[in-house]
Amino acid sequence: MNKLLIYCLCLNNSLLSNVKKLNYIPVGLGKDSFSENWLKDDTGINISEKNPFYGEYSFHYWFWKNQLKNVEDNIWVGFCTYRRFWAQKKNFRQETSDVFKDSLKYVPNDWINYETVLAEKIDLTGVKNIKILKYGKLAIIRNPKAIFKSGRNIRFNFDMFHGNGLLDKAIGLLNKNDKEDFRQYVIKNTSFNQCNFFICRSKNKINDYYKTVFEWLERCEKVFGFNLKGYNKIRIYAFLAERFLPYWFLKNSKCIEWPIFFQDLNDLK
Repeated sequence: MNKLLIYCLCLNNSLLSNVKKLNYIPVGLGKDSFSENWLKDDTGINISEKNPFYGEYSFHYWFWKNQLKNVEDNIWVGFCTYRRFWAQKKNFRQETSDVFKDSLKYVPNDWINYETVLAEKIDLTGVKNIKILKYGKLAIIRNPKAIFKSGRNIRFNFDMFHGNGLLDKAIGLLNKNDKEDFRQYVIKNTSFNQCNFFICRSKNKINDYYKTVFEWLERCEKVFGFNLKGYNKIRIYAFLAERFLPYWFLKNSKCIEWPIFFQDLNDLK
């Protein structure tokens, strides 16, 4: 089946008409006053109070607990945000993009032999030396190979921007099936599939991913808590999930990478 459902996560009620124009399902997160036309993360079984710390994952939890069971089998289900969108074509390159023209509207033929779509990787080796000097002094001590670009792996990047050693602490709380594999993934890779984006046509795989990631993040809460300050720390649970998502799907599903592009719907009012 080639049916496609895309949930578009937004922070402002004023974006409703543009989301509808895209034919996406509008999801309202945060403190704005959203109309009844939006899906929200604060109904049914939810963790909406954790949204400042979990980011988009407060909706993913709601979707898992309240909506996934209602989705038909073998339908492609995916997520985007009001600033980042899936491109319709695999060879898309953002120069001057039009979100209404270039965003994903139907299932491409390229996906026929795949089960999951991941956003194209972001390269971590190009971080500027001035940023390393500003944020990465302690991270360099733990990851001395990061002096060279080839050593600037996922672990080093996380240490530098989100807290030295916090990723290792979190990995220590993973289940035994993923702990060592994920540890090797963040050490060996200098890029990862960005933005907490995925599209998947297997309800079972989506359910298994959510079960794994939310059980892990709940254990992480007991270590990191919620007394978190600053953007790079306060949303640590979303940042942990962003690194775990591509690892998990690449390990457990047949994946294809797909381009995404930036365009802020707020600029189209």
